[in-house]
Amino acid sequence: MRHTRDPNIPRWIGFGSDPTDRLGSGLRSAAAEFASALTDSLIARGGPGWCAAVACMLEATAPKPGNVHPNASFPDLSHDDLMAAAAAIAAPIDRSPQDRLGRVILDAVTVSRRVTRSNANLGMILAIAPLAAIPARSWDSLDPAGINSAVRERLAGLTAADAREIYAAIAIAGPGGMGTTERFDVAGPPPDDILAAMRLAAAHDQIARLWAEGYGSLLEGPVDDIAAAVALGVDWREAVVRGFLLQLAREPDTLIARRHGGATAAEVSAGAAAVMSLPADRWPEGVADFDRSLRLPRRLNPGTTADLIAAALYILLMQARC
Repeated sequence: MRHTRDPNIPRWIGFGSDPTDRLGSGLRSAAAEFASALTDSLIARGGPGWCAAVACMLEATAPKPGNVHPNASFPDLSHDDLMAAAAAIAAPIDRSPQDRLGRVILDAVTVSRRVTRSNANLGMILAIAPLAAIPARSWDSLDPAGINSAVRERLAGLTAADAREIYAAIAIAGPGGMGTTERFDVAGPPPDDILAAMRLAAAHDQIARLWAEGYGSLLEGPVDDIAAAVALGVDWREAVVRGFLLQLAREPDTLIARRHGGATAAEVSAGAAAVMSLPADRWPEGVADFDRSLRLPRRLNPGTTADLIAAALYILLMQARC
């Protein structure tokens, strides 16, 4: 079930106008607050490393159903872990416009694993790194097509060295639920062409799909959804939760599908759609009930949807040039 936005709020508010229209004062203030955790003086405010770290902090803090947040942890992952991992990736991600993408990803995963107990942000790093490769100064003039074109250009230049480093990063992160494939298995030797591997994985992994097919679905989905909610004046946390639920309703989470099967992933998407159809007075109760259904009797973590939300927040932050 696909949900439409408020027809009075146009898509891509802010291109050619004040970028705060898309970020909102509440989200901007929260970003500034979280940025205080970045102690590296070389990380420029509003640059790729700054925006990547803050986007991941915002995503981790919004109380999204089924995910880790300040009031909900997993046995091997807490909100503190996510915040530490977010701060850690600022420096390597900041090098994205100048450095080889594979090296940036490998370095980001390496520093993240030093400060966490388990894989905290591999998906976020993979989703954000191609966007971070776009120079900060270019964001002032980019529309959605320009963002997509810039990402595709950077990905087209990846080499076998990038593929080796990305496979090494996946091995260090040790993500669960990856499954096995006959070709380009992440536990096997890296391919010469990482995009070929991403195209093969796109059918069962939403992050790989971004690499293989472009970021259009992210730009027209979660980015617009969060901006629309912000434009309505809702609290930034609710704006992020609404963007998360709309994305989950729109597309089954591939982490859930790999771990629990496509039917279960579809049921979770239907649950998100049901919450989004509730009237305002039943919204808080509906979100809480849906959250409980994802935690008990078994954990159904929409983790890849959370990764997409982090990437969407990165785009909004870069547009606003905080």
